Amino acid sequence: MPTVTAVILAAGQGTRMRSQLPKMLHPLCGRALVGWPIAAALEAGAARVVVVDSPAKTLEGRLPEGVRCVVQPEPDGTGGAVRAAAAEIEQDATVVVLPGDVPLITATAIEELVRAHAKHDAAATMLTMTLDDPSGYGRVVRDDDGHVERVVETKTAGDATPDQLAIHEVNSSIFAFDGGALLAALQELSPDNAQGELYLPDVLPALRAAGRTVKAHELHDPDLALGINDRVQLALVRTIAQARIHEAHGRAGVTIVDPASTLIDVGITIGEDTRIEPSSFLRGTTKIGRGCTVGPLTTLIDATLHDAVTIPHSYVVGAEIESKATVGPFAYLRPGTVLRERSKAGTFVEIKNSDVGRGSKVPHLSYIGDADIGEDTNLGAATITANYDGVAKHRTTIGDRVRTGVDTTLVAPVTVEDDAYTAANSAITKDVPPGALAVARERQTNVEGYADRKRRDTP
Repeated sequence: MPTVTAVILAAGQGTRMRSQLPKMLHPLCGRALVGWPIAAALEAGAARVVVVDSPAKTLEGRLPEGVRCVVQPEPDGTGGAVRAAAAEIEQDATVVVLPGDVPLITATAIEELVRAHAKHDAAATMLTMTLDDPSGYGRVVRDDDGHVERVVETKTAGDATPDQLAIHEVNSSIFAFDGGALLAALQELSPDNAQGELYLPDVLPALRAAGRTVKAHELHDPDLALGINDRVQLALVRTIAQARIHEAHGRAGVTIVDPASTLIDVGITIGEDTRIEPSSFLRGTTKIGRGCTVGPLTTLIDATLHDAVTIPHSYVVGAEIESKATVGPFAYLRPGTVLRERSKAGTFVEIKNSDVGRGSKVPHLSYIGDADIGEDTNLGAATITANYDGVAKHRTTIGDRVRTGVDTTLVAPVTVEDDAYTAANSAITKDVPPGALAVARERQTNVEGYADRKRRDTP
């Protein structure tokens, strides 16, 4: 593979998205739209990736490390966008130009384009596709030898002749260029067209006039070059991208029971023999080990699951769950939570910024916040850590083999030592020594005849 510079055109306004969010930053399966062609170019081995931004600099600080960003000073078309990147283009490099809104393009497709370009020693190689309905696309006009003469735009009536409109081979807007030839041809571009823009395909006739070869390399899967102009097209592309992600996991040994109801972001890792039940959503930087069962109806965001974790009907954000732990149903694990090996967070349990030790259980109806729990401890139903006094958060420390009675409130900062117990319905405000039983409640008083008196006194 020759040295490749990828230039990604991302300065368009995207007004048809009807959004305050710039089009290139709209999320698609966990990655910004512009991030997809960037990732494909890097995977294809591009030594340099240059993104062309608008004067508003909407992409500033939003691009992967090492990706260069240049500004197109005015919206003067694709040719103007590549001109804006001219200082980043080396004479002897192969330059691949990609729109920023073609998220389905793959590293393989880019590699094949670069190889075809090098094979024919062309000044330019256009990636083309043949469509049953080519409406709206620029038509590729070839000469008798099969070389590309030019691209005829069809944006307005009269741009193309009936014969040209009958052509089904179209411009994908993806090109490979010889760097020096491209730089020279860019200087000859003219805005002499209905839109008054500099069209990048107009460099092709200039290259031919200079005696250079312009080739076409046909893309056999047109989906790879699908662009996005509005949210309807974004939804269509999302469906295809999600299907690809599912297929990759399926071939790697993951069972996805109902792909139609399952959303998995790009970049998520899942181990072999893990089963993803219906209506489960895996997002962000989530990592899942082997032999897990996730779902149904479970959302994992930036979560880490080790091996053999079971987690139905739950919501997890920024938590780590070690091997053979169980979660749910109807549990909510918040950032900073760690469930150690064989631990449990059960039904209607919320845990935040807490470490639950090996074999310890929070079975049901509890809130545990800012706590450190030892091993083999069992917290009874409705155990609450009162960790916030209205000004600051305080930690609760619970030792090994502790047993709390139902409806225990632990008022932080407080420590319950190893082997201690709390009585049901206790509000623990003082440290509990090892092996002690803490009772913090009023003694029961029975008022005889209360019901009869209440009935007499009620009008």
